[in-house]
Amino acid sequence: MLGRPAGLYVRRWRGGSLDLRAALHSGGNLLFALFVAAVLAFTLLAAVHSPDDPLLHPSSHQLTDFLTSATSTSTFLTDDSVLRTGEDFNASSSGAAAEAGVEAEIKEAVPFIKLSDVASEAEKAEPEAEKAEPEAERAVTVDTDVGTAEETPVTEAVSCDTEAPVDCTGDRDLFNLLMRTAIEQFPDLHFYRFGRPVAVPDSPMECDLAWRFRPAADAIGTGRTTYYKDYRRFTLTRDVNTCNLVVSSVGEYHSGVGAKRNGKRKGKKGKKGNREAPVTDFVPAKTQVRLDENAANNEAAGAVAEPVFVVGEAVNDSLPVVASENDFSRGRYLIYMGGGERCKSMNHFIWGFLCALGEAQFLNRTLVMDLNVCLNARYTSSGKDEEKDFRLYFDFEHLKESASVIDQSQFWQDWGKWQKKDKLKNFYTEDIRMTPMKLRDVKDTLIMRKFGNVEPDNYWSRVCEGETEGVIKRPWHFLWKSRRLMEIVSAIASRMSWDFDSVHIVRGEKAQNTQLWPNVDRDTSPDSLLMTLNDKVGAGRYLYIATNEPNKSFFDPLKEKYKTRFLDDFKDLWDENSEWFTETKVLSNGKPVEFDGYMRVAVDTEVFLRGKRHLETFNDLTHDCKDGVNTCPASS
Repeated sequence: MLGRPAGLYVRRWRGGSLDLRAALHSGGNLLFALFVAAVLAFTLLAAVHSPDDPLLHPSSHQLTDFLTSATSTSTFLTDDSVLRTGEDFNASSSGAAAEAGVEAEIKEAVPFIKLSDVASEAEKAEPEAEKAEPEAERAVTVDTDVGTAEETPVTEAVSCDTEAPVDCTGDRDLFNLLMRTAIEQFPDLHFYRFGRPVAVPDSPMECDLAWRFRPAADAIGTGRTTYYKDYRRFTLTRDVNTCNLVVSSVGEYHSGVGAKRNGKRKGKKGKKGNREAPVTDFVPAKTQVRLDENAANNEAAGAVAEPVFVVGEAVNDSLPVVASENDFSRGRYLIYMGGGERCKSMNHFIWGFLCALGEAQFLNRTLVMDLNVCLNARYTSSGKDEEKDFRLYFDFEHLKESASVIDQSQFWQDWGKWQKKDKLKNFYTEDIRMTPMKLRDVKDTLIMRKFGNVEPDNYWSRVCEGETEGVIKRPWHFLWKSRRLMEIVSAIASRMSWDFDSVHIVRGEKAQNTQLWPNVDRDTSPDSLLMTLNDKVGAGRYLYIATNEPNKSFFDPLKEKYKTRFLDDFKDLWDENSEWFTETKVLSNGKPVEFDGYMRVAVDTEVFLRGKRHLETFNDLTHDCKDGVNTCPASS
């Protein structure tokens, strides 16, 4: 080829037949160019792609890591935090999704009641009676569409006794009026069930009404599964011109004590998890259809309906009792004795207790548990460790319905009566290397784990470490916070109409130690707070302040712009005249119960989390690291 390299020689087409080799070469170049463009496009997409939050699809390992990590609100006390319990996880996962920019629509299992549902239910109830109603009578019928329907002109003078007692229990129109008033007065709540109104003794113009609700923000934005119960007193008057009933006022939270049901309702045949609303409850037709569908699906799948966490229902935390000698002898039990969990932080206790509960589940045994909890001195006003009842802090009713547990004192009483008679055997071990997998084939009635005095090998949680960690699953969903404490949370939020913002302000040691936290004192001063909150919290709104600052007057400058509230502003909810004080005194055999430090932290945290907007010290108020200089995560 006249000395030219073969690779550089390209035959040109000069007309005539097409050169096939040249065409293939050009096509190859075009495909290569397309490949390079595709690689560039894929690289750009990968660079801007934001993956889903892994907490939305948690494995058991991720779930444990999340629940046991130090939360962002864990500095209410200097050396400890509140460990989130089972009912909090969904809320936190949804919150993480929101922070990652993920907008997910949450389809509720049960739809809430709307104004249109109330009207349609009332109209469907007596359609024929309304059609046949004479014109004169229609002029004095309760107007359930106040402000929306046209008023029927009164053609004749109407005689009306404005002082005549109202029929709280039998007047369907009155029931409809009370429901509509509640829905309109509390727009930030979603209502799921109304109980039939109850007459108030010696008050002919008042009715008590109860309902089940959730904050709208919880139902839509956070995924929390907690429901609340409220009952209020409605005061009524009659319009002198039309004789129509009008709601003149609605009482405060839990003012309608006549509508408070005592005891827990049961469903058909008293079966757990298959409850129905009594005929006196208002449940919209579409809601009842959804309830029926859920029940049918559970029955078809052989599953028990998921328990509903309702704050405000009567609490039944009585101790479980074995029905007979035969039942006790046929049972299989697991008990932990001793151990280093005693008098440690509450978080330490929970971590070990859930390990024991997880092993009992794995072995298909009943956990014999001690309901006496040693509360660490850091939580008590006396500065000493104190014995407290497990039921003061956790929902024992939910625990005994979800898992097989028995009180230790009751167990030993039954064991003493029937152990020799029925030749019951026990398997004893002090070796934490005796894994649950090795105990699975033990047939003895009782397995007793004895823990020594040497820490940390005497921690209950050691049983769930090593090779056992992948086998034993801690049942977080069995452990809920005490409904009595959550009732206080609900009352505080209700007094702020469930429409408030919250800020967590850490001061104390971290405001004093400028070497580790150089900016906390300045950034949490009233002047700095007013500047920071200015574009985050609207003027005139309720602002709940969760803080360890003992001098609450320090925050007085904020009162000029916000309606500030602190935990101690609601002391009447746990003082000696409160319902909480009365119930806990009965639970403690007549001994008054202190509203201790751990309870304060639990309630303070839960109220803080229910603010529509919550701001935290180390995320929103200061750039200092939570654990001191140079300890911030690399991603922050």
